[in-house]
Amino acid sequence: MTRHAESSHVPSSGRRRAARPARLCVFISGAGRTLINLHEAIEIGDLDATIELVVASGPCPGVERARSAGLRVVIEDAPSDPSRIKNLLGQHRIDWIVLAGYRRLLPIPPGFECRTVNIHPALLPDFGGHGMYGRRVHQAVIDAGRVVSGCTVHHCDDQYDHGKVVLQLTCPVLPGDTPDTLADRVYALECRAYPLALQGLITAWQARGASPAGPPPTGSLP
Repeated sequence: MTRHAESSHVPSSGRRRAARPARLCVFISGAGRTLINLHEAIEIGDLDATIELVVASGPCPGVERARSAGLRVVIEDAPSDPSRIKNLLGQHRIDWIVLAGYRRLLPIPPGFECRTVNIHPALLPDFGGHGMYGRRVHQAVIDAGRVVSGCTVHHCDDQYDHGKVVLQLTCPVLPGDTPDTLADRVYALECRAYPLALQGLITAWQARGASPAGPPPTGSLP
């Protein structure tokens, strides 16, 4: 009876160990709202990840919000050396780089070309590029007479707001919208889109071989 009770209808060869959560490094420059949204998604189980490190481009409200949430924070004023960034990521065994309101052009470390993502508050390729962030984006959308806006989650490369699109969500631009009212509507989309897109990417990455005992992707640590 004991042997039967311990048996399973699933053959042992068919059992799958749960893949480990993805270890994230989140880069910020501003208020940290997107960071906290991701942190909350992790807390409620919507995102199979841990935030191992927050890198801020300088002192900003997001630093205190991150520390209040119990997250480890470092300040890197202007990271321009990919090897330095890679070493920092290696020290914390980071799997994915996540940009969350980061206003600098991050040099993508070798090995992270397909594991660095960003979210932008417009429908790329329109209304992106250097200097296009915050209210400027929404003002540009309104000035262009667009009737639809939204947000874009995309892979990153060596250009601002450029790279393969992962997910876009849309919302209407309403008559009488101001940059602030449109920003609120788009941000509500961002709160859905980023955890959703990241979870899809992480699930696919886990299926390709991320394992509980897997080595750090940077190869910096044993």
